[in-house]
Amino acid sequence: MDPKLELLNLKTSLSAIADLVLPRVCVVCGRALLLKERHICTTCMADLPETHFAACSHNPMADRFNSMIDNERFEPYAYAAALFHYVDDSDYRNITRSLKYGGDVHAGRYFSRMLAARLGASIFYSDVDLVLPVPLHPTRRRARGYNQSEVIAKELADRLGADLETKLLVRTRKTRSQTQLSGEDKKTNVAGAFALRTERIRSLGMQPKHILIVDDVFTTGATLAACHAALRQGFGFEVRISVASLAFAG
Repeated sequence: MDPKLELLNLKTSLSAIADLVLPRVCVVCGRALLLKERHICTTCMADLPETHFAACSHNPMADRFNSMIDNERFEPYAYAAALFHYVDDSDYRNITRSLKYGGDVHAGRYFSRMLAARLGASIFYSDVDLVLPVPLHPTRRRARGYNQSEVIAKELADRLGADLETKLLVRTRKTRSQTQLSGEDKKTNVAGAFALRTERIRSLGMQPKHILIVDDVFTTGATLAACHAALRQGFGFEVRISVASLAFAG
């Protein structure tokens, strides 16, 4: 037998045994996954409520984000894209919740690569050369063990061939959870919560043309707008700043 087929059969057998010991389930509906399914079952994948925002320069997410930016001077239109629509009573919310609260980094990477593929195929993100995750406060990062936005950002940077920078933006104070806050309260909660480490700009070794800020879920856009405002303290309007997230709550 072809050695490659033998290896494939071995991997398949080991996967089947592993599923008996620790069954893998769909992150959306909880159904046991078939052997060739990864993180999401075929049925849920077929019904994934994709936004298709990456293919559009103007979309509801981008329009909402641009409306939050201080436009006293000319500001390049910020592109915005998310993989899927987030709805509170939909099981698809489990995709981001499993990453943020459940520690399922592997599933997070899987869906992040899906988003990365959409951005990689879009002309609007072809010149992105610097990717930044929304930073967590150090105490929250230590408690969680990782930054969910950084998990997503790494996959996007790899696909776009851009630099990943995790220390350029810092969270200067621990904010309340945004989950139960109103739109205006969310804006107040994160106002001034991020700062730009200007000394890191010199160490970039390049002058970015297009920066992409990454979060897990876009709701009002307040967190990303606060990050945008911090970045504008060190980058002029010749640099486009856009945003991306796994989910869009529209």
